[in-house]
Amino acid sequence: MTDLVSVQGLTKSFGDNHVLTGVDFTIPSSSVTTLLGPSGSGKTTVLRSLNSLEIPEAGVIRIDDVTVDFAATPRAAQLKRLRGQSGMVFQAHNLFPHKTVIENIIEGPVIVQKRPKDEAIADGLKLLERVGLGEKADQYPFQLSGGQQQRVGIARALALRPKVVLFDEPTSSLDPELVGEVLAVMKDLAVEGWTMVVVTHEIRFAQQVADQVLFMDGGVILESGPPVEVIADPKHERTRQFLKRILDPL
Repeated sequence: MTDLVSVQGLTKSFGDNHVLTGVDFTIPSSSVTTLLGPSGSGKTTVLRSLNSLEIPEAGVIRIDDVTVDFAATPRAAQLKRLRGQSGMVFQAHNLFPHKTVIENIIEGPVIVQKRPKDEAIADGLKLLERVGLGEKADQYPFQLSGGQQQRVGIARALALRPKVVLFDEPTSSLDPELVGEVLAVMKDLAVEGWTMVVVTHEIRFAQQVADQVLFMDGGVILESGPPVEVIADPKHERTRQFLKRILDPL
């Protein structure tokens, strides 16, 4: 498989807090990468840097044919091109409450990508069917469950036709009984061949779906590899401690 995403030397600080310290990894096309690690380890900052929602001080990010060197102070146009390569699914849905489901989905394609509205609506309705919400197009977010809202968020990200889909702890704000419906959609996307990067604490999802697991702590990647290595047989003591606490909390 060809690497769709390449990250080299990613560095980011917030004041005196060094959140990322020289992070390097690659992501093959049509693969699922999960980022595991404790809170504050830098996982979400990596994800937001891929989408240029955070601007690192240094490092190079390439997604497909778009490359940005952050040490060279990239221009706004470069950041826009990088952002256009990915679709983001946020932890807390981030849907526009005053817009219907279909209006939420077509916002990016129509306003940002300047695609014809009729085309965007047709694509959006197909995506709603794909995530099991074909009958919800004209409803508002407050009329949906948390799991349904998150599935709309996934459809909204896919509507941008991204090269890679980024998920920032997409199930962490959901009631436990709603988690499964969101993970089922994500599993289907993996089977369809979408390239996905997922920040999550859902270890079973990582075991079943991920091609690559990155374990982060203290702003660096301590361990990486397939789930059978990183989760089932971790080499680093910090990885073992983290997984034991997650899998056997008592």
